[in-house]
Amino acid sequence: MLKLLEGPQTLGRGKIFWSCFLAVLAGALIYPLFADSYDVGNFAYFLIWIFMALGLCLMWGYGGMLSFGQTFFFGIAGYGYGVLAINMGGGTATIAALVLSVVSAMIAAGILGYFMIWGGISGIFFGIVTLSATLVLAFFLGQTAGPEWHIGPARLNGFNGMKGMDPLTVADFDIEGSALYYVMIALIVIVYISLRMLVNSSVGNVIVATRENPQRAEMLGYDVRKYQLLTFVIGSGLAGLSGALYTSWGQFITPSSIGLPAAAMPIVWVAFSGRNDLTATLGRVVPAAVRLPDHHGLQPAGGAGADGRAAARHRDAGAAGLRARHRQAGRRLVDAASAPRRGPRAGRYRPPAIG
Repeated sequence: MLKLLEGPQTLGRGKIFWSCFLAVLAGALIYPLFADSYDVGNFAYFLIWIFMALGLCLMWGYGGMLSFGQTFFFGIAGYGYGVLAINMGGGTATIAALVLSVVSAMIAAGILGYFMIWGGISGIFFGIVTLSATLVLAFFLGQTAGPEWHIGPARLNGFNGMKGMDPLTVADFDIEGSALYYVMIALIVIVYISLRMLVNSSVGNVIVATRENPQRAEMLGYDVRKYQLLTFVIGSGLAGLSGALYTSWGQFITPSSIGLPAAAMPIVWVAFSGRNDLTATLGRVVPAAVRLPDHHGLQPAGGAGADGRAAARHRDAGAAGLRARHRQAGRRLVDAASAPRRGPRAGRYRPPAIG
């Protein structure tokens, strides 16, 4: 099994690579010991998006399926976690809510993928169909603001966003801050190692062969549709994991986390990080996510408690400084407009005579 960690489908092998991997992992583990809670909370937020990016890397880079549906399954699992956590009473039941919400996203991926793949949809049309599903879900959730839109005590609230769900909790201990950060690190390592073993296995070889030439793979006796469906379900399930963790982290989710701007972000991350390799995607998604604006209606580290108050102070200070700069720029503009003009261009502009 360990031999599958190194293979032709992934970059990095040998003692040097794994020594560097362990060094980076050690640095990530000791980071909370030297950083303040605000920065740790921010970094945990950024780590949430790695699962969505790795899932798209598997589908697009290895399977050849360009999907704009990552935020579709992100939203299904995110709203699913909120509904289940509220209806199950929170507390330790949030772990079950997390698992069930990810499973629901994978079931939705299996249903949608079955009709697309067995229907012969491929290439750019695969992206069009998944984008259409994403926009339909975002539009539907946006018009659920009325009190009639609820599942048990959980109200969907339209563009105001669903709220009121508990964070992940184990034995009355809320997994937030540094605890959530370490959970993210553990999950990333598990997912990354598992995906490396998958793509370097015989199943992964068929997935790559399907990307290169599906007709030839089918003539060799492989049912390429089954392998494509498996790839689509796994990649979409990872997007669902990001969605459930996002809702648990912020205890809030809105339709803006599913719409077109949000749907384009995973494509940008994976395209610029190197979609043909898991290691390249893992190493470059976090810096890309840090530099990009928030399209999900919730800023990092903006929850309740001390971290939330620190984030509010940062936002207030930034907004005050921005307003002061705008006022100063406005005064300079007024002064420049009211100053008398000098030189050959002074006075009102007169167009040249014609004829």
